[in-house]
Amino acid sequence: MRKILWALAAAGICLLVAAALLGDEPPTKAEKAQMKAGEEAALAWLALVDSGDYARSWKESAELFKKEVTQEEWEKSAKAARETFGKLLSRALKAGEYGRATPGDPRGEYLILVYDSSFEKRKTAAETVVPVKEKDGVWRVAGYATK
Repeated sequence: MRKILWALAAAGICLLVAAALLGDEPPTKAEKAQMKAGEEAALAWLALVDSGDYARSWKESAELFKKEVTQEEWEKSAKAARETFGKLLSRALKAGEYGRATPGDPRGEYLILVYDSSFEKRKTAAETVVPVKEKDGVWRVAGYATK
């Protein structure tokens, strides 16, 4: 289970490094709009995970996510992780970073979102969600990890 979650997080870590290389310029108005759309997609996806609808969360994930983990593996690992944590009590966005991959990189636009979360059995946790804007213009989650 941890292997799968770390594999998914690896994509996010790569994106985080890329974001660090992009610089510290404040986001433009257009980038802020994209960030809002990406955050909304992440929260909708997290709601599926929170409700235990792991099959649908996999189906609504980015292609990059689906290439890293099968639906069966995702459902099994997500269920086990959530049983360990218990129900979600709270979630608040701690940090968000918008970035664009280098030309030719299939990830394109992406966000790295870090949430301070609390669960029944784990009072403090950090959730990292990495939504990407796919070729069809829709934001979908490509990476997820809890710590």
